[in-house]
Amino acid sequence: MTELTENMPNNKGTAESLVDRPLAERMRPGNLDELLGQHKAIGPGTLIRNIAENDTPFSMILWGPPGCGKTTLALILAQMTSSYFVHFSAVLSGVADIRKVIKEAGDQQKLHRRRTVLFVDEIHRFNKAQQDAFLHHVESGLITLIGATTENPSFEVISPLLSRCRVITLVSLPEDALITLIKRAMTDQERGLGHLGYTIDDDAAAFIAEISDGDGRTALNNLEAAASLAASLKGPPKAGVQKAITLENAEKAFSQKSLRYDKSGEEHYNLISAFHKSLRGSDPDAALYWLARMLEAGENPLYIARRMVRFASEDVGNADPNALHVAVNALESFRFLGHPEGELALAQAACYLATAPKSNSIYMAFKKAQTLAVNKGSLPVPLHIRNAPTKLMEDLGYSKGYKYAHNYKGGFTPQNYLPEEIAHEIIYHPTQRGYEKTVKQRLDKWRDLKKKK
Repeated sequence: MTELTENMPNNKGTAESLVDRPLAERMRPGNLDELLGQHKAIGPGTLIRNIAENDTPFSMILWGPPGCGKTTLALILAQMTSSYFVHFSAVLSGVADIRKVIKEAGDQQKLHRRRTVLFVDEIHRFNKAQQDAFLHHVESGLITLIGATTENPSFEVISPLLSRCRVITLVSLPEDALITLIKRAMTDQERGLGHLGYTIDDDAAAFIAEISDGDGRTALNNLEAAASLAASLKGPPKAGVQKAITLENAEKAFSQKSLRYDKSGEEHYNLISAFHKSLRGSDPDAALYWLARMLEAGENPLYIARRMVRFASEDVGNADPNALHVAVNALESFRFLGHPEGELALAQAACYLATAPKSNSIYMAFKKAQTLAVNKGSLPVPLHIRNAPTKLMEDLGYSKGYKYAHNYKGGFTPQNYLPEEIAHEIIYHPTQRGYEKTVKQRLDKWRDLKKKK
């Protein structure tokens, strides 16, 4: 538990105080403009910008993957507000520490008329009782809570606490942001590696960004490792002589080859296209071959896995609903196992998807639904399927005439669920393949009842 103004780590200081810290800590952004890849959350006109510009903090949960900037964002907000800031780790702290924070917050309010902003890192690690301990004090305004989590807050944060916080979603850093981060670290003389006199090849920067998988902290740690190896191979840099961190250095540092084809060029797209079309064409032999080609070339396995997840919905759909589970499980299996063990899960999923019955009816139906939504505008919800929580809404006809599906044979209710203007539209056309044949039979029966009503 640490107060920012006294002991909180920051990215300023003497060369002696910075040199012993990891590169990722030294390069931690000091303001919102330095925080890369999160424009949607922190750009102009956002709630976060309003906090920074007007000193109006509110309770929030920062939700995002590792290395996306959750802790950094909390520290930046702390520096830009006049609040008393306390950094709290859910891994290392318990209820006794929470009580101490609440007491300090009360003292700050009484003695200094300062609000307390409490940053709880990894808030999902707190159990229900520990989270309950915050609830009253967040509600009363004694503390402003900023929680950070990699897990879905809907599942990991208790509902009463979540309802009193805004959820700010952060995303994995795109590769261009990681490359900018890497090059910034290479040129920064005080906090980064600029004092070494090294440059970095574009190919090496792109490779480090790619294997870091959207994690800014990992990218800087990887850069530091590559720089260390380059220094050991070449010896200490000489004054006035620039040396480069090359793709070869980076590959040796991580025992991993870069793509043998230009991942932004034609061959990259040729291979992923061949893989996708082999899956669609129900050829597991070709699918496995193209999968192996991409993995051997150094393609990011998570990119391939994500494409298979998309394929499961786009090209298999309800012909085999289990295909989506298989694809998602393959992605998570690779995240858990890594190279090389996780590659077998990708191969298993590729074989399953290739041999599964195919249907693009979900893909086509959703495209039609999107077109209707855009072209028809904001059509009103039919009165009979609106909720009526108040007497006034009942008097206006909300929910009047609604037929409760469970009261009807087979769960089929011959009533309209679409806006009147498009009530005639048929959007989903299931095929006769796989499980979708059963779906079609049930849907045809319901649509026949609807026509007769």
